[in-house]
Amino acid sequence: MNKPSLSAMPKTGLPGLKENWLSDLQSGFLVFLIALPLCLGISVASGFPPSAGIITAIVGGVLVSRISGSYLTINGPAAGLIVVVLAAVQALGEGDAMAGYRYTLAAIVVASGLQVLMGLFKLGQLSSFFPTSVVHGMLAAIGIIIIGTQTHVMLGGVPEPGSLFSVIAQIPHSLLNMNAEIGLISFLGLLVLIIWPFIGSRVPAPIIVVLVGIIFAWHFDLAQESAVSGSKFLVAIPDDFLGGFYFPDFSRITSIAFWEAVLSISLVGSLESLLSATAIDKLDPYKRSSDLDRDLTAVGLGNLLAGLIGGLPMIAEIVRSSANINNGAKTAWANFFHGLILLLFVVLFTGFIQRIPLASLAAVLVYTGYRLASPATFARVREVGKEQLFLFVVTIAGVLATDLLIGVTLGIAAKLAINLVRGVWPNNLFKIHFTIRQQDSNTLIVRLLGSALFSNFLPLKKALNKLGKGKTIIFDFSDGYLIDHTVMEFIHDFKQNYEAQGGQCRKIGKALETFSDHALAARLMTADDRK
Repeated sequence: MNKPSLSAMPKTGLPGLKENWLSDLQSGFLVFLIALPLCLGISVASGFPPSAGIITAIVGGVLVSRISGSYLTINGPAAGLIVVVLAAVQALGEGDAMAGYRYTLAAIVVASGLQVLMGLFKLGQLSSFFPTSVVHGMLAAIGIIIIGTQTHVMLGGVPEPGSLFSVIAQIPHSLLNMNAEIGLISFLGLLVLIIWPFIGSRVPAPIIVVLVGIIFAWHFDLAQESAVSGSKFLVAIPDDFLGGFYFPDFSRITSIAFWEAVLSISLVGSLESLLSATAIDKLDPYKRSSDLDRDLTAVGLGNLLAGLIGGLPMIAEIVRSSANINNGAKTAWANFFHGLILLLFVVLFTGFIQRIPLASLAAVLVYTGYRLASPATFARVREVGKEQLFLFVVTIAGVLATDLLIGVTLGIAAKLAINLVRGVWPNNLFKIHFTIRQQDSNTLIVRLLGSALFSNFLPLKKALNKLGKGKTIIFDFSDGYLIDHTVMEFIHDFKQNYEAQGGQCRKIGKALETFSDHALAARLMTADDRK
């Protein structure tokens, strides 16, 4: 595929709408087809009413798209936040689901304030502090949790309350006592999700899963079965969209559980959103770079409004954003159209949504969870090095055994310990040493001294982002000691983006040892010279 000309860069604002409305409208519609089942499924799995996710996607599209610092990201609820939101509902509600929901809305509002402050104080770059393997471990753990909890919904069972491990251990019981009709709808949904990529249709697989589910739910008369048994088999949203609005309850703001929820929602939501926006920038055919601080502020403001009217927290979501690019979107108006179409659909076609079986939504979520924690994910991490796999597994185990915050903290602590064992000086853990000098009018040499690590390379990142375009940049590793995988990955991405804009980058310095055959593996450049 030919790279688009930078001179043909899409316009922004109203001129961009006039120029690209057709391509953005088409992409926004296709993204809407993906977003509808995901918004509903994520809401139910999070312990929120089904309409909460739709509220969030509407706010993310109609409002956040107009003030964000990104170009092609789609804002809405994400599977990665299911775990933290559900934990907040359960901890704050103490058995009362509706009370827990309203308390969690209050936590979302406070967390959104922290996100806005982070953006205003230009802390968006702090996402770089998290090692790549730890972030992947966090996402894989979320995937495992989604699979463990939503499998019961797929089988029509309800596990006994207990720990996560207890819920997972009850899957065989739910399988043996499966509701045959629910199980058939679920497994048909999974089958569609598995085979659809091989068909090559532009129609998104999740909407096909929903349509198949609606047909079989009608055939099995699940609406009548739900009425008789009292079980919830179909999506329950009010006939009037405004009836889905609920307001936060701040009465538990002084409790420890409330502030744990605030920190979890703020940290995980901000981290996922920043990582997604950065990943989408790499896919942007025009190689535009998001203003991460402005983007974080916009997401925070979106979460503020969503939390005030009953919505889930939002992020810049990677799956819908990738689909947005693949469908030919040019500007942020595609995000706007996706939110606007959702609003029109939920107002005009409420009856359609009410016929969607929860089993279909659970199948979509289980498939999403599998993609986060598939064996291929473990294999990719292992290719980078044994220590990356160790950090990955430590983070997963920590999250599953405790919670997201503690699991991520354990992963970071393990990474710091590994760096110390490898000979990194303690005063080099959080402070990087480098110089940038001009060799000639067109060549800059970036010379690393000592260790470049996930925990100290932010000043290097900021310095490189300020360099002029179109030059030759030489990374001199000759006097470095340890360069970890996170920094190697950053330099690789920087090189790709810089060269896409007409510059050149290369590295000099032969490694004394690399920790795997992977091109971006951590490496020792020189022997430890401590006496």
